Amino acid sequence: MKTFMDKDFLLQTETAKKLYNDYAATTPILDYHCHINPQEIYEDRQFENITQVWLGGDHYKWRFMRSCGVDEHFITGDASDKEKFLKWAEACSTKTPPRKYGSFATSASPSRI
Repeated sequence: MKTFMDKDFLLQTETAKKLYNDYAATTPILDYHCHINPQEIYEDRQFENITQVWLGGDHYKWRFMRSCGVDEHFITGDASDKEKFLKWAEACSTKTPPRKYGSFATSASPSRI
């Protein structure tokens, strides 16, 4: 009997198995849908803290924070990185954006932190 989640799980054809096992399996996972500047990825920037990588250039998270009434000082202003992250966490845990802004489930849901 075949193991349920073996090394070929979800690979239904011989071509798929060959492509995955011979090429993709050893390739690093890259998330091309992020809001980090590609130049910073290329230069292997070492971020100082989670705020810089998580909120630094993510306009979707900024929009969510604005819709929750967070002052711009804590979004793109001069607040410290710690203050900005704490405002982000507060917005995620206690606020609900107005319905008119649509769904934020993929970009700002607290369960995605």
